[in-house]
Amino acid sequence: MPGKGVIMHTKSLWEAILFPPRSLNRSRLEAKLKGKRILITGASSGIGEELAYQLADIECHLILVARTEAKLFQVKQNIEQKEAEVSIFPADLREPEKVKELLNFIEQLPGGLDVFVSNAGLSIKRGIKDSLDRYHDFTRTMAINYLAPVQLALSLIPLLEKNKGQIINVSTINVLLLPLPHWAAYQASKAAFDTWFRSAAGELKAMGIATSSVYLPLVRTPMILPTKEYQKLPAMSPEQAGKIVAKLIYTQRSKYRPWWLLPGQFASIICRGIWECAAPAYLTKRRQGESHD
Repeated sequence: MPGKGVIMHTKSLWEAILFPPRSLNRSRLEAKLKGKRILITGASSGIGEELAYQLADIECHLILVARTEAKLFQVKQNIEQKEAEVSIFPADLREPEKVKELLNFIEQLPGGLDVFVSNAGLSIKRGIKDSLDRYHDFTRTMAINYLAPVQLALSLIPLLEKNKGQIINVSTINVLLLPLPHWAAYQASKAAFDTWFRSAAGELKAMGIATSSVYLPLVRTPMILPTKEYQKLPAMSPEQAGKIVAKLIYTQRSKYRPWWLLPGQFASIICRGIWECAAPAYLTKRRQGESHD
């Protein structure tokens, strides 16, 4: 079932190499989730929407959260003829009161919660010089990418501990590589929750709660549309990303990362000094070129 937010795109050779096809063991997934309750944030488009469709044929209860009620309602309509029961909860997770309302709703569910997929996020690209009077860019990005999932996780831990459940954090490869210029707000906020989650993982596992981190590359979702240079770069499809998250539900592996990320991490370590010298020179040259234009 294709998502309404999928960007039409012909897969390139590079994408076929970097992002090979993913398969799911449907019987294992169904056995794991039958009768269970799954919370998915950021579920109105992109990865969250595709994950909901991956789980639609299973007799489970999907709790879908996003800011836009109309989009959530459309996703619910697309799933209603399937096996899954769907509850939608429109909420801007940057507002603590909305998070509390969501938590009250979940706490009233018979049987509690079994899986929490933290997928909602905000991406922003803006240079520091253009951010001098935009402190709100940093606070709102930190609110959705860090504070909201921490608030949700802390409150859901008792329910997940009771059910021996799972938390899945949909993160980005950027938190494991050298940080890039113009992405300070986004990368800092994503790294903050990734560090919090990995730090808490040992304690959570001791409680019987499985933890999984999903380090995704560029994914062709509506979130990347404002960044023009992304349109020509290789990107994973939302369907592939949704399958990766779904597979972690039954394998309960601690992390997923693309096959090529480990060499990239080594290169980040080895080339850090070169990058820190080259990046300012490149940006200076680029700025001079723009001023001449």
